[in-house]
Amino acid sequence: MIYKRYGSDVIVDLLHRYELPYAALNPGASYRGLHDSIVNYGGNRPVMMLCQHEETAVQIAHGYAKASGRPMVAILHNLVGLLHANMAVYYAYADRAPVFIVGATGPMDETKRRPRIDWIHTALVQGEAVRAYTKWDYQPTVVGGVPESFARAYAVMMTEPRGPIYMCYDAWLQEQPLEHDVPLPPAGSARVPARMAADPEALEQASEELLRAKRPVILAEFVGREPEGFHALVELAETLGAPVYDVNSRLNFPSRHPLNLSMVKDVFRDADLVLCLDTRDWERATTELVSATREVKSIVPAGCKWIDIGFGDLEISSWAMDYQRLAHADLRILADTTLAIPALTAFIKPKVSRNEGRLKALADLREAARLRWEKEAKEDWDASPITLARLATEVWNAIKGEDWVLTANTLEDWTRKIWDFERPYRHPGKSLGTATQIGISLGVALAHRDARRLVVDLQPDGDLMFDAGALWVAAKHRIPLLVVMYNNRAYYNDWEHQIRMARLRGTPLERAYIGMDMTDPDPDFAGMARAMGWYAEGPIDKPGEVAAALQRAIAKVKSGQPALLDTLTRKR
Repeated sequence: MIYKRYGSDVIVDLLHRYELPYAALNPGASYRGLHDSIVNYGGNRPVMMLCQHEETAVQIAHGYAKASGRPMVAILHNLVGLLHANMAVYYAYADRAPVFIVGATGPMDETKRRPRIDWIHTALVQGEAVRAYTKWDYQPTVVGGVPESFARAYAVMMTEPRGPIYMCYDAWLQEQPLEHDVPLPPAGSARVPARMAADPEALEQASEELLRAKRPVILAEFVGREPEGFHALVELAETLGAPVYDVNSRLNFPSRHPLNLSMVKDVFRDADLVLCLDTRDWERATTELVSATREVKSIVPAGCKWIDIGFGDLEISSWAMDYQRLAHADLRILADTTLAIPALTAFIKPKVSRNEGRLKALADLREAARLRWEKEAKEDWDASPITLARLATEVWNAIKGEDWVLTANTLEDWTRKIWDFERPYRHPGKSLGTATQIGISLGVALAHRDARRLVVDLQPDGDLMFDAGALWVAAKHRIPLLVVMYNNRAYYNDWEHQIRMARLRGTPLERAYIGMDMTDPDPDFAGMARAMGWYAEGPIDKPGEVAAALQRAIAKVKSGQPALLDTLTRKR
């Protein structure tokens, strides 16, 4: 049989050429041509993953990308599917996740539009809906324009700082018979430019400043996006004898390393130099915030020098303000830290001398923090509902002998205080906004499925209520995942804001829960999960019952079935 080719087959050829493994989607008629080509012409490659919501589709690709470093496809049905996915696209942009978003539109040829439906699902130009928070969008007008724009989109997406792109394909372009061969990009052509190295003179100047400094502190945010960045930062910190504060947008530094002073803001109070490495969120670590009045006060001494090494304003948008407040650094170096950190270490290593007094002071500061956390963790140890420290401890005791991964939520940083994050893949970075975590966690679990790692999602209740249908995706596509509910039966982050307002304004504290609590009725997360093919137990409110339940759940996950434990936790 001679297979008749169509325009959408060219898109599949490119998906194969660029080795994109999975495509998360919610079905839509605007890409029915592409759907048929993936299934029949492409042999279901990339593997299609059916999702109940477009946000989930983008979030799975987001989690997969940040956990693996490799891009994944999310397919969105014309204008309405794109609008459904908007928030997920924005978070992928803010989190620098390379997601290849494929969209579609009703025919640009008005004579080919079906009555009404193709008109209300078509926009001019559709990419404008996400242009402010994608790295690039494009809509080729003829099939011959598909290969070059696809290649450019891939390169833009994967060039640091990475981020999502949006390719929109006309439905009629997809469905038209292909009347001539469409050449693909040359197989040997470079897909992505080489990494950006630092100016050697600027890097040498930075090394001299670091060598002169008596109390330097390293602040890192996205360094650990590549495993070599994680290891390079360890060598730099050890060479310099400088503490590291990990912002945790990626796991940048081993949690139990003697120089890890993350969550210990006091390390900045006597700093004479702060080295920011691929960091946008420099302010939260180095300031004190009075949330109710929005007052921000620096804790860094006035005479402290600042050096910034990273991508600067390469990705700055005039719409989305994820670039945050400008750090007025004394020296700014535009470079990929994966290259810049080893080069900086090479400058420093032959000239550095150990400051034993400083190392002793840092060790004392870290030990004091450890003892304080140890004491705090024991408070209300047997309380019901369960304290976050007790839950973090129980989960750690259950998984520490496994090859484990934590997806996102850190239980108000108790996992970072208790668990041993000693390898770069243990944690792809902190959780993002509400309605993001379950989808991203599924993507992280998918990225680690072939390695048979035990992937753990400490799942907030409010987040899961946004898209409980995502549970079905894990069961349908055989994604083993251990979900331990962080269930305080409230949107408590916002409840706390209402408490602050009540205290500031003198209004009743006892009314702060209104519009925040998730009770009456209490969602049955275990029942919901079982209905979608999961093993599930709960609600569990007695801490003594958690350990045995974890063992049962982990056994199910190892057998290939996702498992959920609904644990009831204190609000703080």
